[in-house]
Amino acid sequence: MKRGIYTLANDVVYDQLVALLNSLEQNSGHIPVCVIAYNHQIERVAAEIANRSNVSLLNNPDLFKFWEDFSLRVWQTHPTAIQQWKASGVTTQFYRVGENHRYVSFDPVAPFEEFIYLDADTLVMQPLDFMFERLNQADVVVYDFQFKDLSHIFNVNSDKLVTVFSEERLQRDIFCSGCYASKRGLFSKGELDHVVETLDQGNAEVLYMGAPNQSLLNYMVQINNHSVHNVALEWRDQNKATGNAVSSKHFEEKDGLVYDHGKLLSYLHYIGLSSKLFRRVCSGENLDFPYRKTFLHYRYLHEPMPMFEGRATDYNQPPSLGTRLLKKIGLA
Repeated sequence: MKRGIYTLANDVVYDQLVALLNSLEQNSGHIPVCVIAYNHQIERVAAEIANRSNVSLLNNPDLFKFWEDFSLRVWQTHPTAIQQWKASGVTTQFYRVGENHRYVSFDPVAPFEEFIYLDADTLVMQPLDFMFERLNQADVVVYDFQFKDLSHIFNVNSDKLVTVFSEERLQRDIFCSGCYASKRGLFSKGELDHVVETLDQGNAEVLYMGAPNQSLLNYMVQINNHSVHNVALEWRDQNKATGNAVSSKHFEEKDGLVYDHGKLLSYLHYIGLSSKLFRRVCSGENLDFPYRKTFLHYRYLHEPMPMFEGRATDYNQPPSLGTRLLKKIGLA
């Protein structure tokens, strides 16, 4: 297929996935969607996908193994990452192995020639065709403001960072791995080997362990000199850009859509909110969180919404004095 959208999910993020799929259905036309399995915990996800004609499930252990092996080679070059993750209780080969399954979108046998990858904790407010259209200008197209914060992409404490990449690219071309457009077959085997070789030659310290997939993807793009076009920079100069992160406090909700000073968002990313929060709310717990009304609109587009009782409690409300005392003496 020419174009489509990928996301990555398992049953842990089931409620967020349903909301994303419903938002795409309502606001983005009948574009094909492929859900990549994060791990084997996909019973509810598979049942949901079976009821949707334009959504497929990609659960190919052989494909996953290739990219898992590549990622393991990457993190074995790092001086401390695997040891630190194991010391913190990580039992898999490395931290968040399943997140690397998204790389199958770049595989030569992947379903879509051109694709947009979206994290499952995203809602789409309008068609994202403008990202596809710009793939004739660049290898990767993004629409975010991650360039304002390099510290969640690379290790900014590494003196080597500015010798590996130019200041210009570090300021302009970094991006959030939660939303990007690109192309099947972007990375050749030689380029993947080049990633591992350059990391093994001392570059590994520039990777950011706190967001390994995001850091590695940015490294893969830049070390192989692939071009990046950020629509936020293009539209900022035209006063057309909007925010997209749930941390923005000034957005306005209206009829299932979200606006930034009157301009319709392209997508809203609930970044930083735990999947546990969404499971609790969808189980009927009356918790408040940013842009809750919009999330619930899409999550329950085709089924009855839970009946919430009482007044909503803020999801990150500090524990009460009594709870704090119980924790202090080990009883809570």
